[in-house]
Amino acid sequence: MVKNKVHAFINIAGLSVGMAVAMLIGLWVWDELSFDKYHSNYDRVGQIMVSQKGIDDVVTFPSTVVPLSADLRTRFADDFKRISLIWRSTHILAVGDKKISQTGSWAEADMPAMLALKMVKGSYADFKDPSSIIISQSIAKSLFGDADPINKTIKADNKTNLKVIGVYEDLPRNTTFYETKFFMPFFNKDNWWSTQTDKWDNHGCQMYVQLADNADFNKVSAKIARVTAAHFKVYDETIQVHPMSKWHLYSDFKNRKAVGGRIEMVWLFGIIGVFVLLLACINFMNLSTARSEKRAKEVGIRKSIGSLRSQLIKQFLSESVLFACLALVVTFGIVSIALPAFNQIADKQIVMPFANTWFWAMALGFTLFTGIIAGSYPAFYLSSFQPVKVLKGTFKVGRLASVPRKVLVVVQFTVSIVLIIGTIIVFRQIQYAKNRPVGYSRAGLLTIEMNTPEIYGHYEAMRNELIQTGAVEDMAESNSTTNAIWARNGGFDWEGKPPTFEPTFASIAVTYDFGHTVGWKLTQGRDFSRSFPTDTGAFIMNESAVKLTGLKNPVGKIVKWGGAPHKVVGVVKDMIMESPYEKPVASMFMMLPGWVNFITIRVKPTMAMQEALKKIEPVFKKYNPGSPFDFKFNDDEYAHKFSDEQRIGNLATIFAVLAIFISCLGLFGLASFIAEQRIKEIGVRKVLGASVANLWRLLSTEFVVLVTISLLIAIPMAYYYMNSWLLRYEYRSTITWWIFAASGVGAIVITLLTVSYHAIKAALANPVKNLRSE
Repeated sequence: MVKNKVHAFINIAGLSVGMAVAMLIGLWVWDELSFDKYHSNYDRVGQIMVSQKGIDDVVTFPSTVVPLSADLRTRFADDFKRISLIWRSTHILAVGDKKISQTGSWAEADMPAMLALKMVKGSYADFKDPSSIIISQSIAKSLFGDADPINKTIKADNKTNLKVIGVYEDLPRNTTFYETKFFMPFFNKDNWWSTQTDKWDNHGCQMYVQLADNADFNKVSAKIARVTAAHFKVYDETIQVHPMSKWHLYSDFKNRKAVGGRIEMVWLFGIIGVFVLLLACINFMNLSTARSEKRAKEVGIRKSIGSLRSQLIKQFLSESVLFACLALVVTFGIVSIALPAFNQIADKQIVMPFANTWFWAMALGFTLFTGIIAGSYPAFYLSSFQPVKVLKGTFKVGRLASVPRKVLVVVQFTVSIVLIIGTIIVFRQIQYAKNRPVGYSRAGLLTIEMNTPEIYGHYEAMRNELIQTGAVEDMAESNSTTNAIWARNGGFDWEGKPPTFEPTFASIAVTYDFGHTVGWKLTQGRDFSRSFPTDTGAFIMNESAVKLTGLKNPVGKIVKWGGAPHKVVGVVKDMIMESPYEKPVASMFMMLPGWVNFITIRVKPTMAMQEALKKIEPVFKKYNPGSPFDFKFNDDEYAHKFSDEQRIGNLATIFAVLAIFISCLGLFGLASFIAEQRIKEIGVRKVLGASVANLWRLLSTEFVVLVTISLLIAIPMAYYYMNSWLLRYEYRSTITWWIFAASGVGAIVITLLTVSYHAIKAALANPVKNLRSE
């Protein structure tokens, strides 16, 4: 190592970067695979999923009906240990003058025990009491400080007094219920969903179950599959139990079966981690075998004085393991420094588990494995030299000796180019979806949740005052924001509907001014209007709803809902309210003032947002004095829909850059060795008149050829895998030729830049100096 400082540095740097990437990915994969394992009932808890057959496909979603809970308890008591309805939403919690806005859940009495919440104070035994509440430690700290919160009263949404009966340990980030900071009894009079116990047509809340100890998920799912059919008369609806062990990794459904989800990311990054580490090992192998001639005499002398081949293999393997151990020390430093930024990009809370014995066992095992893999080929190659030939001076490595090195360089750049192409395609897909027409105007929209009773009933007065401020163009109320759908319902009838066809529609309650506020695009008919008193019972359909019903000219037609007739007055372009990558949801917009719980405001484009907010806030304080002015920008909420793909792209970019760095590090070392090996040849060529450009081309051509071969292998591989990835999305970009061209040119330019330093240095060297002595 002391004699060959550059060689040692390249080996340790390459191995440590490769090991750091593998370790970061390993920690990320472990976090993903251990999702929800915090709950001791992990293997027995499941969620009820509903599948409904549409015209073209089967849609599976987690929203179910309230009466299903009691029905399952009655009819399938032997199959379920616990059952709980749940409804998550944001609430304002107040203790005296202290007020905070947090996400919590209305839940049935079984929910805390089902999740096996770890209580630090009190108990959830009395959670059946509709006036009770259990809160997380962070909520307890925020509202009560260091005081004991047990039996203290919290006011929720300025109307519901609840007694604290327990405080539980905050759930870790890698749990489904991480954002749920408190639980309130489902059958509290102030939870609207508790009034829906006989409504089999209103899919809105969620349901979780814990199976009996001897029950099987598949068998129970088969038993309960058609439970809703007897009540709702939905012949195309089935329900199933989706195990907690699959919630996070298998959230995508096709034909009622969980077929994938984040597990694909786990596999993707796991494979990337293995390949990046392989790149580092390839560098070690290449540089070790490239310098084999310098160690040939050492091997010859050792063999001639009695060393066995097995002893030499052990020696070379021990050297590579030593390199790996030194690289491990550097790796710990790199990972410790990089982890905060990595957590931010990956949206994780991963920490280095230095106190965990298993971590050290795996780290040392991983290092030993890396050292053996990296050193195996050089060890077997170097130990095979024949001492007679070496010591007589007749040993030459020959042309074929460089073939394995060339193959390994091709492998390195194939992996790197695939990563580059994949990264470009991921970001193109994100940009393609971001540029998708959303059917309304997002700019300048604010959403405020109506989570206190004081704010209801002042729609007209509040709207007029907001417009009079000069900051607001319009205001409307609805039961869903422009970025989410909160209610889906069946029970719709129309002329020509097939008798066994019972689809659900997104049921979006709005006020008169919703269309003008959000800026939706009418394609037929008109908007809701105060000039038409009958509009209180009218519907506006989106284009997907028109397609689903098969109505060719829907304006003026009657659509019945629950037996009541509703006239269709208009059709609007599909609004992208859920995933920007999927088909729009068939939606019915209707005038139902009692359903609304969100306010949407359009700020005038001529006014700065900060100035507008200063004028808007006093109006809300006037009508909602007991609550903080909490709002969300619709643009920001829409941007969150790209978070998963954005994370994939950001992580892939980092790994691609590191893969290229490791590959170039290896090329740099090989170029140095080849330039040194051919130094006399270069001197002779210079004496005979070769120019610097000729010599640069001579030394660079070999590497360019290898990278070109890598391109020919990488391009079809990248196309196949990335095209398969894009097929997951209904709305997707195309893979164009310039992506491959740009990646190829980039790889060749990077290669030339890497090898040019040594090539030009060798070409500029004084030939007299290199040729004057043997």
